[in-house]
Amino acid sequence: MLYYLSELRDVFSSLNIFRYITFRAGMAVVTTFLICVVFGPWVIKKLRQMKVQEVAKRADCPDLDQFQHSKEGTPTMGGVFVIGSIVMTVLFWADLTNRYILLTLLTGVWLAVLGFVDDYMKLTRKGGKRGISKRTKLIWQILLGFFIGSYVYYDPSVSNKLDLPFFKEYLLDIGIFYIPFVALIIIGSSNAVNLTDGLDGLAIGCVLIVSITLGVLSYITGHFEMSQYLYIPFVSGSGELAIVCAAILGASLGFLWFNCHPASVFMGDVGSLSLGGMLGAMSIFIKKELLLALLGGIFVIEAVSVILQVYSVRYRGKKLFKIAPIHHHFQMCGWHESKIIIRFWIIAIIFALLTLTSLKVR
Repeated sequence: MLYYLSELRDVFSSLNIFRYITFRAGMAVVTTFLICVVFGPWVIKKLRQMKVQEVAKRADCPDLDQFQHSKEGTPTMGGVFVIGSIVMTVLFWADLTNRYILLTLLTGVWLAVLGFVDDYMKLTRKGGKRGISKRTKLIWQILLGFFIGSYVYYDPSVSNKLDLPFFKEYLLDIGIFYIPFVALIIIGSSNAVNLTDGLDGLAIGCVLIVSITLGVLSYITGHFEMSQYLYIPFVSGSGELAIVCAAILGASLGFLWFNCHPASVFMGDVGSLSLGGMLGAMSIFIKKELLLALLGGIFVIEAVSVILQVYSVRYRGKKLFKIAPIHHHFQMCGWHESKIIIRFWIIAIIFALLTLTSLKVR
C-alpha cells in the first residue's frame, strides 16, 4: 500500500524511498515483529480464555507423554497472529499488482485455513482423533499445488523449466510434468515444516533462517545485473518477494519471543502448514525449486525420517528410529530439548550458507 506513495515522488521527492525493496523489506521486518510482540500477549490471553490449549497426552504416541506433561494446557493455534501479521504487513509494504505477491498470499491463506480447521478439529474431537483425515488434507494441498503449477506452466511470461544447481545456464525442461512437480513441492514443504514443529521454537527458528536466505535469493533473482553476474535465471518482478520473506522473518522473531523454551504458545497447523507452503511457493517463483532441498535441509531430514520409519515398520517389521520425526528420536536418546533445538538451528544455518555458496559454484 505504501509502495504507491512513490508515485508522488515528483511532488515530494522524499517519497521515492518507498520504491526501494531494501527499505520496504527492512520496514516489513520491523512491522511484523512489532505486531507480534505488541498483540501477542493479548492473543495468547484470549486463546487461554477460549480453552484453545494443547492436549499433550497422545493416544497415537504414548511414548512421548513423558516429555509432554509440562506442555499440557499451553495455548496453541498461535500461528493465527503469525500469519495475520505477515498478511497485514505484505499488504502494507508490497506492490499488490505483483503476481508473485498475490500467489504467495493465496498460498499462505489457503493453507492457514486448512491448518485452522485441522487444529480446531483436534481440539474439539473426542476419542483420540487428531484433526482432519490425512486424505482430506492432502486433497486440499494437491488442489492448491496444481493451481500454482498450472499458472506457472501456462503463463508464457514465467519460465516452467528447472534451474539445476551447480550448472551454469542449464535449464531442465520436464514438460507437463512440471505441474505435478510444483504440487509436490507445495505439499512437501508445508508438511515438512508441520512435522518439524514438535519442540519449542524448533520449526519457527528454522523458518527464520530459511526466510532470510530466500529473501536474499529473491532479491538477486529479481535484479538483472546480479542474476547475470551469478549466471542464475532472471525473473522479472521476483525481487518483490523479498518483502514477503522479510515479513516472515519479522513474524518468526516475534513469535519466537513467546515460543522459545519453555513455550508460552504453540504455532499449530494454522502456522506451520502456511509458512511451509509460502516458502515452497516462493522457491518456485524464483526458480530455486531444487535448491530448496538444500536450503530447507532440516525440514527434508525431518520428513525423510518419517518416511523411512513408516517404510521400515511396514516392510521390515521394526523401527528405524525410536520415534519419528527424528527430533523425538533424540529426545528418547536423552538429549535435552534445548540442546536438540539449538543444534538443529546450527545445522539449518550451515545449510543456508551452503545454499548461498552454491550460487558461485556453477
